[in-house]
Amino acid sequence: MTSLAADMQGATPPVLPPKPGSHETSRIATPTSSGVPPPSEGRIPPNTVNHAPASIPDPGDQWLPKILQEKSKQDLAELLGNPTLLNALTHSPESIHPSLLVSHQALSAALNENIELAGQLTDMEARLSHQRASTQAQLLSTHTLERQWRQKQSDMDHALAPFSPAALYQQLGQGVQEQASVCEAMEESFLDGEGEGVSATEREVTDWVRKYREAKVQYYLRQERKERWDEGRVGGWR
Repeated sequence: MTSLAADMQGATPPVLPPKPGSHETSRIATPTSSGVPPPSEGRIPPNTVNHAPASIPDPGDQWLPKILQEKSKQDLAELLGNPTLLNALTHSPESIHPSLLVSHQALSAALNENIELAGQLTDMEARLSHQRASTQAQLLSTHTLERQWRQKQSDMDHALAPFSPAALYQQLGQGVQEQASVCEAMEESFLDGEGEGVSATEREVTDWVRKYREAKVQYYLRQERKERWDEGRVGGWR
């Protein structure tokens, strides 16, 4: 019994599960991973960093080229009094500041680009002038063809004027009147011959009747055509 009590006192009690609402992290539910630990907040993979070109700061008013740093104040004063020499030293390849050199390079690139664009514009201007001259020539040719077509159309209208609906209707009306006049003239001539006391032979009477019948048939045909035209029964004319 004594040894059993000693064993129970030396044994470690089991770990109790955390209580609800406790902020202590349970070791049992924590998963174990053999991979790379997740990156910390704000850490960016090295391949995604964009390295911007470093800008050269302006040296300020106190900067002097190396070739002038050992000059005396009198020499510097004479240099300041000569703007041409000062400008030459400022932009000389041996004494120019790197920031100004970068500006010159950017300006030179922009000028070269402008020159290239100017050349392209000159080529486009030449092509445009050629196209404009060609278009002008085609326009003049089109105007000439248009005038010729109008003249041809006028000649065609003049040639087809006798066959127009109005002209044909007028001719039909005149034909009806002329045929009626012919029939009346034949009747008057026959009556005048009978009034003179000279009797016509049977052959003459037969010929006159035949001619008068043909004239009347022609008159009735023309009159019927005119009536059909007036009633709108002539297709293709109205």
